[in-house]
Amino acid sequence: MSIELGVFLSTLVSNPAMLVVAVLNIGVLIVNGATDAPNAIATVVSTRCLKPTPAIVMAACCNFLGLLIVTLLSSAVAETIFHMVDFSGDSHQALVALMAAMVAIIVWGVSAWYFGLPTSQSHSLIAGLTGAAIALQGGFDGVNWDEWMKVIYGIVLSTFLGFGLGWLNAKAIRRFCSGFDRQRADAFFRWAQVIAGAAGAFMHGAQDGQKFMSIFMLASLLAAGADLPSTITIPIWLMVVCALSLGTGTGLGGKKIIKNVGMDMVKLERYQGFCVSLASTFCLIISTFGGLPVSSTHTNTTAIMGVGRAKCKSAVHWGVAVDMVKTWILTFPGCGILGYVTALLFLAIF
Repeated sequence: MSIELGVFLSTLVSNPAMLVVAVLNIGVLIVNGATDAPNAIATVVSTRCLKPTPAIVMAACCNFLGLLIVTLLSSAVAETIFHMVDFSGDSHQALVALMAAMVAIIVWGVSAWYFGLPTSQSHSLIAGLTGAAIALQGGFDGVNWDEWMKVIYGIVLSTFLGFGLGWLNAKAIRRFCSGFDRQRADAFFRWAQVIAGAAGAFMHGAQDGQKFMSIFMLASLLAAGADLPSTITIPIWLMVVCALSLGTGTGLGGKKIIKNVGMDMVKLERYQGFCVSLASTFCLIISTFGGLPVSSTHTNTTAIMGVGRAKCKSAVHWGVAVDMVKTWILTFPGCGILGYVTALLFLAIF
């Protein structure tokens, strides 16, 4: 089932709750662009392949194209998020609960951005929606566990495959290039890393953008009072709106996260940055077309850890890495509880 632009706009005018959800969702997309998207090009900047400004412009453009092109081929991640929790029942209450989830996600994301922590907006979205659905349905019946398990699969995939591929790529390329002229190899990997970083940003747009497009679809159907369908069709106009919002966020807030991920945790050479981007992009391709909602932040950071570990154990600043892991672990209960409490409050008021 799809939503026409004219119907969507008329619903915004006639339904204040729908308008608030739409505005907040765009806000979350912008925050996502500021906190998550820069991870794809963090190593490109830290290894001096590109300066921050052109790297961020590249990431913003690739986010836009990735979301648009990949979604035309597959909307598997959007389908997973759409069916992950149960917002059926009274449509007004469901919209209020969805509005509360968006507020919780923005509060969590902005707080993380302020402190320069690369928390995952994907995990925040999942946690906030889950907490709000539990509040709406009065228990864990608000969670569709078959779909929610795909989140767990995604975490396992991004952790072990990201780390493993990063480690394997670094070992293989170091051995293969051991006899090459250092200066020529460095020049080659400069542009190879730029290309790989662009590919990572491309897949980030596809993976994360679909998550938020599903919120627009859910809100539109709830506002129309329609039964939630078993499948959804994402309209092109919605892809464009979400892609522009994601790219805007990347342009506005990218530099702070680039420093924390690409410079503070591991000092990388150019071939190592290429290994990171290659591993992260491969993980995002598998997860996106497999319908697994993963964190691009999580995927990229574990790949950096793997590459650093391939060099030597001390190459990774494990204190920074541990702080990031703590943030990931805290996101699910923290943002989930925030979504639950906010939804209860909003349902009592509205």
